[in-house]
Amino acid sequence: MEETVAEKLAKKQRSISVAEFFEKNKQILGFGSVARALISTVKEAVDNALDACEEADILPDIMVEIKRSGKDAYKVIVEDNGPGIVKEQISKVFGKLLYGSRFYTLKQSRGQQGIGISAAVLYGQVTTGKPTKITSRIGVGYPANYCEMIIDTKNNEPDIVFESSKDWDRPHGTRIEVELVASYIKGRKQSVHEYLRATSIVNPHARITFIDPDGEMEVFERSTDEMPRRPKGIKPHPYGIELGTLLKMLKNSENRKLAAFLYSDFSRIGRKTAFEICERAGMDPEINPRDFNIESAKKLLNALKKSNISAPQLDCLSPIGEELMKKGIEGDSLVDFVLTTKRSTSVYSGNPFLVEVGLAYGGSLTGERVEVMRYANKVPLLYGGGGCAITHAIERINWKNYGLSQSGGGGIPYGPMVILVHLASTKIPFTSESKDAIADVREILDEVERGVKEVARGLRIFKEKEKKFKKKREKEEIIKKILPKIVEKTSSMLEREPPDISRVIARIMGNLLVDKEYAEEDGRSYFYLDLCNYSDISLNFKIHERAEGEIISYEPEAKIVDSPAGDYLVWSLKLKPRDEIRLKYTIRSIKELKMERPFVDGVKDVTIGGRCFGGKG
Repeated sequence: MEETVAEKLAKKQRSISVAEFFEKNKQILGFGSVARALISTVKEAVDNALDACEEADILPDIMVEIKRSGKDAYKVIVEDNGPGIVKEQISKVFGKLLYGSRFYTLKQSRGQQGIGISAAVLYGQVTTGKPTKITSRIGVGYPANYCEMIIDTKNNEPDIVFESSKDWDRPHGTRIEVELVASYIKGRKQSVHEYLRATSIVNPHARITFIDPDGEMEVFERSTDEMPRRPKGIKPHPYGIELGTLLKMLKNSENRKLAAFLYSDFSRIGRKTAFEICERAGMDPEINPRDFNIESAKKLLNALKKSNISAPQLDCLSPIGEELMKKGIEGDSLVDFVLTTKRSTSVYSGNPFLVEVGLAYGGSLTGERVEVMRYANKVPLLYGGGGCAITHAIERINWKNYGLSQSGGGGIPYGPMVILVHLASTKIPFTSESKDAIADVREILDEVERGVKEVARGLRIFKEKEKKFKKKREKEEIIKKILPKIVEKTSSMLEREPPDISRVIARIMGNLLVDKEYAEEDGRSYFYLDLCNYSDISLNFKIHERAEGEIISYEPEAKIVDSPAGDYLVWSLKLKPRDEIRLKYTIRSIKELKMERPFVDGVKDVTIGGRCFGGKG
């Protein structure tokens, strides 16, 4: 009988290894262009180094060097001081795709799939044909193991080209050298330098040294010696668990009783709650989980959703924290307003997650469009912004409600502003293996939107206050122009010295009055600062006063601050409405006093009075 077409086609079919698949689909892993290939290689190596150091409670000291090795070819070297890798595991960690220790662990980590660094090795050998060189040492007294390897893509297995022991000056750590066809770009948002800068912002415990192809070195110094909280592995949370996942857990459970399955295989379910769930589902707590079918699993899932179960514990996550968020979002800019927030822990598909948001506005920030800084498990996301849930959540907000414009009523708003959003989760739902963008999971979209709206409301309040403050200033300027003329005219008519009207202006405007005067006697200068709160609220503030000579005495109690410009007296004060206080200090007289104005920290509406400024009075 003649062979059919189906039979002929069947002979051509064969299984494909994951390495072969990615060899022909490099773009899926983030190696779609020569510029991205370089960043992706550095990113995967640095992410691995940070995770390894944190798991071993070692303050990371990471060196990244990029060398030109030929036309359109570069050598990427990443070296860390982590715990190292045992000899038997080196080739598998770097030379086998989908090989790792974190896929089955529910806790926050940068890497999860076991693809990243081996994908960089694969890209290097495909584009240059050269093996990757790895050196690793696990401790003092152990030799450093060195190997050169490629990936056997047909079998998805490492192929060791050369291996030996060698001397290495690091007591422990790992070094990887990958040669690849790539393009090095300087001074762009999407560059190696920008990735390392953004990484250092949210990993202040790490020191990262970067040497570029021109030999220029920049060190992103650690700003703290305190290690971040190490996330702990947890069991799945029952909220958001999907039917298929629940069926799999029931079939694979080691427990033979439903109640035991619930309180042993899930987090946040105790024995009492487990029996309540069984009762709600109308099921016998003694039933074997392995006997469940789809219908009974649906009933159990429905009972789980209706049960009052505590939110996931936070020890499986390691958020950035408010102080670091503020530092990261401000950068080197001077801003008018900054606010951060951390949302409560939520769950999607049984995976706990939380969202942190920071917003900075005005000051030295420039640019027409708002800058969005996206992070996932403390890793900056430089690409794929248009397809990311973080971007989509920001775009669906009506920013006109917060005083910002949007093109066509949608999209990223316009204005001098930066929004930083960090998603921390036991499993980040990336849109692809390249880990550039976060998928549009409803729970994540909602939490990002709520977090951004929370800081945006703070911005709206700030802008409303600024508007009122501007109007008040305009009113004050008008009063300052009119009243002195009236006073001058009246004084002239009465042939008297014009009085100081600063107290009158302060009272009309509802300001804090700071009236400064001084007198000289017996080689000493006596300074008096009379303060009165004419506002309707209590004021907490500080007065900074530079002493122009040697301080002899002062009252009430003040803090003396040394500076190159001279000593400052700093008073921390609290005044209720209509409260008054007198500050006094004495200095040894000098030839010429400048009578500088005191600086008030913590109060915007201030009227400075006194007749002695600009000379000896």
